[in-house]
Amino acid sequence: MNTLELNQHDITFINQSCSKQQAIKTVAENMIAANLVKTDYVQAMFDRDEQISTFLGNGIAIPHGTTEKRDSVLKTGVHVLFCPQGIVWDDEGNIAYVIIGIAAKANEHLNVLRQLTHAVIAEDTLARIKKVQTPADLLAILQAQND
Repeated sequence: MNTLELNQHDITFINQSCSKQQAIKTVAENMIAANLVKTDYVQAMFDRDEQISTFLGNGIAIPHGTTEKRDSVLKTGVHVLFCPQGIVWDDEGNIAYVIIGIAAKANEHLNVLRQLTHAVIAEDTLARIKKVQTPADLLAILQAQND
């Protein structure tokens, strides 16, 4: 997985407030429905987030499972939730608007993280996220494309 391979079917907009737990559960259920992971991967995502915050920066969180549950990954892939209201993600008060669930059979997720780094470090990312209206808007940000 050399690039962040997303399409509109991989992005779900949540137009109501929700908790971090609800967001992780929803993104995990979408990953299960897409045949990326087995059902026990949900708990692995919660376990990972308890070990260390999965907040990446600039309004982006990347919940993913523990390495012990890699056998629960059926296929490497991602699913994205967009929450325009934002979700308090950690004890430091970081707000996540974009939740990217990652499933990786080995270390393929590192390529996804490298690509996301461009979005995270861009000074205008958070401002652009707050203007997102469509999945195409969000894809452009995540794939580090300019307006």
